[in-house]
Amino acid sequence: MSDEPSARRGIPDATVARLPVYLRALGALAERGTATVSSEELASAAGVNSAKLRKDLSHLGSYGTRGVGYDVEYLVYQISRELGLTQDWPVVIVGIGNLGHALAGYAGFATRGFEVVALFDSDPAVVGQQIGPLTVLPLDALEAFTAEQPVAIGVVATPAGPAQAVCDRLVEVGVRSVLNFAPVVLQVPPGVDVRKVDLSTELQILAFHEQRKAVAEAMGLDDADDDGGAAAAAAQAISAVTS
Repeated sequence: MSDEPSARRGIPDATVARLPVYLRALGALAERGTATVSSEELASAAGVNSAKLRKDLSHLGSYGTRGVGYDVEYLVYQISRELGLTQDWPVVIVGIGNLGHALAGYAGFATRGFEVVALFDSDPAVVGQQIGPLTVLPLDALEAFTAEQPVAIGVVATPAGPAQAVCDRLVEVGVRSVLNFAPVVLQVPPGVDVRKVDLSTELQILAFHEQRKAVAEAMGLDDADDDGGAAAAAAQAISAVTS
């Protein structure tokens, strides 16, 4: 397998998005002492179909062994290497409110290759607080800090109002990957990647599915029909009462 990054080897974005899910499932298997796993078992643990999983892993050059399956330990290594998790990535968090504080105290980052190296906030009441081994720094110290310490990823955990300005400052100091928890779409120049985490949007999507299932049940339909007829009928009913 080539050591080139995914983007240069043509791995689809959808596949890249599923790799962390496979890695989490493999981690659970490894903790149970499982040495090998079939594509069907791993697909079930990851919540995808086995054909999609096999196609995804083929992009990594991993095809498993007929009658045996995939070597769990080696597949963990392959996916970790592909995701860039065989090295540590320095992370800063800006916005140490309730969410930022929780993120700063999350021990799982370190075990997955992410080292939170600094915390920033503009509120004088928050600056100086100690969270684990780190002291919250004033936002105005961002430029001086990043001049001394390279930062790979910036986490924006501010309210919507200041989020774009914070993102701009992160980009200006050389941060090229941003994880955005603020309820706003951030505008960034080419070459900067933004991933948005929007819990309210995810809840709204779940609400839609709950509504669709309720309508399907009320109509005496099976929302899980393979032909999608029940889902379509329920969606049409929802549209009729909400339009």
